[in-house]
Amino acid sequence: MLCAGKKSYFAAAVCIITVTSMLTVSYMRLQRLSHQPKVIQEGRRCRGKIANSTITALKGNKTFIISPYFDDRESKVTRLIGIVHHEDVKQLYCWFCCQPNGKIYVSKAKIDVHSDRFGFPYGAADIVCLEPENCDPTHVSIHQSSHGNIDQLPRFEIKNRKAETFSVDFTVCISAMFGNYNNVLQFIQSMEMYKILGVQKVVIYKNNCSHLMEKVLKFYVEEGTVEVIPWPINSHLRVSSKWHFTQDGTHIGYYGQITALNDCIYRNMERSKFVVLNDADEIILPLKHPNWKTMMSSLQEQNPGTSVFLFENHIFPETVSSRMFNISSWNTVPGVNILQHVYREPDRKDVINPRKMIVDPRKVIQTSVHSVLHAYGNSANVPMDVALIYHCRKALQGDLPRESLIRDTTLWRYNSSLIMNVNKVLSQTMLPAQK
Repeated sequence: MLCAGKKSYFAAAVCIITVTSMLTVSYMRLQRLSHQPKVIQEGRRCRGKIANSTITALKGNKTFIISPYFDDRESKVTRLIGIVHHEDVKQLYCWFCCQPNGKIYVSKAKIDVHSDRFGFPYGAADIVCLEPENCDPTHVSIHQSSHGNIDQLPRFEIKNRKAETFSVDFTVCISAMFGNYNNVLQFIQSMEMYKILGVQKVVIYKNNCSHLMEKVLKFYVEEGTVEVIPWPINSHLRVSSKWHFTQDGTHIGYYGQITALNDCIYRNMERSKFVVLNDADEIILPLKHPNWKTMMSSLQEQNPGTSVFLFENHIFPETVSSRMFNISSWNTVPGVNILQHVYREPDRKDVINPRKMIVDPRKVIQTSVHSVLHAYGNSANVPMDVALIYHCRKALQGDLPRESLIRDTTLWRYNSSLIMNVNKVLSQTMLPAQK
C-alpha cells in the first residue's frame, strides 16, 4: 500500500490527504474530459427548425429553454438559461453544428439548478456546455442523448457572440407582468421616473395585462423605451403567484420570475453598462444625487471592486394619501397616483428589509430576486441616506395609525417634470389627461 510503513499519525494524515488530492484531481480531469465536445457527424448542413418562442419545451416537458448565451469569462462555453425539474433532469447534451465544415459536435452539459427554488419542483437553471475549440457556433440544439438526428431538434441562436459597445447606461428589468395587470397610472409614473433618473431601456417579461395596458406598452415600445418579451410560462407549467411553495400542485413560483431576471441580465450583458432589477411599483430614489448616473459614479468610486449594489426596500402604503397632487383628470385612469403617497412604514423589529439591485451584468453569473447567487466582485449595501426604494403598494403594517408613519417627500423633488411627462403620455395614448 502507498501508506504502508508510516508510523506516525502525522505521516498517515499527510499520506491520506495526498491520496485524496490525487483522486480528486483525477476525477476532475475525467469530468472535464467527459464534457469535451466530440465530433459525431461530418459533412452535414445545419438543419432543424429555429426556435422563435421565448420558452421552448424539450421532448418530455421536464426541460424548458429560454435562450443560449456565449460566455467566455472563464472558458469558452454556451450558457443556456432554462427551467428544469430539479430531480428528474439528470443529463442533457449540447449539439453544435459548425459551418462551413459541416461537423456536428456533441458536448455533455453541466446542469446547475439555482439554489433559490423555494421548494418548487421546477427552478431556474444554467445549462452549460463547452464549445468546440476550432468553431464559433451560431446555433445550438439540446437533447437528452448524445445520439440521434439533429434535424429533428429545435435550434437556438447563441446570443452575445460578438462583443458590443454599450448602447445604454441603465436598463431596468421587470419580470413577470401577470394577473391582467392594469395599474396603468402607476406604471406610466414609474416609466417616466426611470427616464428622469437616467434609464434608456426597460425590458418587461409580459405574461398578460389589460387592453388599456397594452396600449400604453405599445406607446413605449414605439418610443423605443420598452422592450416586451412574451412570457407564456403558464402554457407550459402550473404557475404560482407566490414566491414560496405551499404544496398546492404548482410547478414554479411567481410566474418564473427568477428565470426571467437571469435571462434579462444575459440579454443585456453586452449592451447596457448597468442592469436594474426591480418591479414596476418600485423606484430607486437617490437622496444625495439628482440621478442614477451621478449616484453610481459616486458609489463605484467609494466601493472599488464592487459589481452589485443593493438598495433597501421601503413601503409607502397606497391606503394612506396626501391631499397634494390630487390631479382630477388622473382620477379616470386606473391605478395609483404615487405623488399622493409620501408616508412610509417604519422598520419592523427583527425584520430585515428586502433589497433590490443595480448590477454590472458582465460580473453576474446567477441572480436571485433580492441578491445575486454567484458573481465576480463584491456586493455592497447602499446606505439609506444615499438612496432607498420607493415601493408604493398594499400596506405590510396595515394596523399602524397615520402618526406612526414617516412622512418622506423625496419623490416630490421630481413633481414638476413627472406631472408634465405623465400628461404627455396620457394625451399621446389617448387616455384622459390634464389640460
